[in-house]
Amino acid sequence: KHISARVALKIVKNSERFRDAARSEVAVLEEINMLDDDNRFACVRMLDWFDHHGHVCIVFELLGLSTFDYLRENGFLPYSVEQIRHMAYQIFRAVSFLHRNKVTHTDLKPENILFVRSDYGLEHSKQEERALHSLDVKVVDFGSATFDHEHHHSLVSTRHYRAPEVILDLGWDHACDVWSLGCVLMEFYLGLTLFQTHDSKEHLAMMERVLGPIPPHLLNQTRKRRYVHMERLDWDEHSSSGCLVKKHCKPLRHYMQGGTEEEKQLFDLVKCMMEYDVSRRITMEEALWHPFFTPLRKSRT
Repeated sequence: KHISARVALKIVKNSERFRDAARSEVAVLEEINMLDDDNRFACVRMLDWFDHHGHVCIVFELLGLSTFDYLRENGFLPYSVEQIRHMAYQIFRAVSFLHRNKVTHTDLKPENILFVRSDYGLEHSKQEERALHSLDVKVVDFGSATFDHEHHHSLVSTRHYRAPEVILDLGWDHACDVWSLGCVLMEFYLGLTLFQTHDSKEHLAMMERVLGPIPPHLLNQTRKRRYVHMERLDWDEHSSSGCLVKKHCKPLRHYMQGGTEEEKQLFDLVKCMMEYDVSRRITMEEALWHPFFTPLRKSRT
């Protein structure tokens, strides 16, 4: 007998570039779904795929709203630290699983993290505020995911979540996902994008404002010489763009809204994830052992 189930269908544009990306996505999904046979890691499940008149169609399990759409529907009211902890733990386990299996996602952002179910009840206290029934999330969109052995395109990630090594064209690896997730955690915490810019040099200036100066040895290595002057970022903080950066960005610790222990741990974790030097940036595996996640590790054993 026929069993009907609702699924999500991704229909990819019939052009060579999009077809290639779709075939690559299918290959990654086949691999990771096979490696995670019993669905222990929060990566979306592909159920099937087919070609329809040159359109690659990928069939997925049906999920809820993205963490970005939920924020938007909720008037950009930030997630609580407790909610962030639960969401981040699942996302980090998923991305750690990808990295162990030699895959970099390269496009981690709130739009690509979906709630498994996004039904919510209206809290009685604040009639407008929506409370999620479930904090289960999954990572989606493997269209630009890259195996370690594959060609690494020099430009990856959506602008606001792009790591400094990508902007400086120094080559990238799994660590670029860690940086992106640092930006994502801050967005969950603030309700707003941390680096709101459309220009690479301005983006680097914003990073310096939030995280301190970019180490000279990284600036010395870049082929993008127009970003550098005398071993420093070539940036005039008194220009109109400079004033804008000052107005919109502030040192990381100044974003902390309370002084609770869990907030301090969250900010410490973010700082470890947004380390300029890739060799000093925390790995996903290490991040899972950060004190921020201790309450969840205890409850799992």
